Amino acid sequence: MNQLNLPSISPNLKKEQGKVFIFDIIRKKYVVLTPEEWVRQHFVQHLIQNLHYPKSLFRVESSLTFNRLQKRSDILIRDREGKPWMLVECKSSSIKLTQQAFNQIAVYNMTIGATYLAVTNGMVHYCWRAPELGKEAVFLDKFPEF
Repeated sequence: MNQLNLPSISPNLKKEQGKVFIFDIIRKKYVVLTPEEWVRQHFVQHLIQNLHYPKSLFRVESSLTFNRLQKRSDILIRDREGKPWMLVECKSSSIKLTQQAFNQIAVYNMTIGATYLAVTNGMVHYCWRAPELGKEAVFLDKFPEF
């Protein structure tokens, strides 16, 4: 897998029937290692280990419904009251972050209602406070402290 613009991790990997799996510390199970999963696992570890976000408040690949379509959010972090605090969309490091990724997370957030939104491809990371209706998003210089 590609080197990312994130601190390195020591992933727990295994190979079964020709596929590589990575252990997800949030879901507490092995999942197929895809380029997007590589980014997701690095980013989760970064938020927990370096920014001290509480592991117990993470949800990974949570299902949500938008316009009667079943979707999955990559990373959802709740505040201590259980309200959605940050929603993160992960892309493979080979995918350039375009307006489409920002639109996707904005659509998901119409259902979720998180305070902060973030998009990463493991190389470039954007975070912003979800804008109030009719207002522009304001991007942050760094990720907010929990």
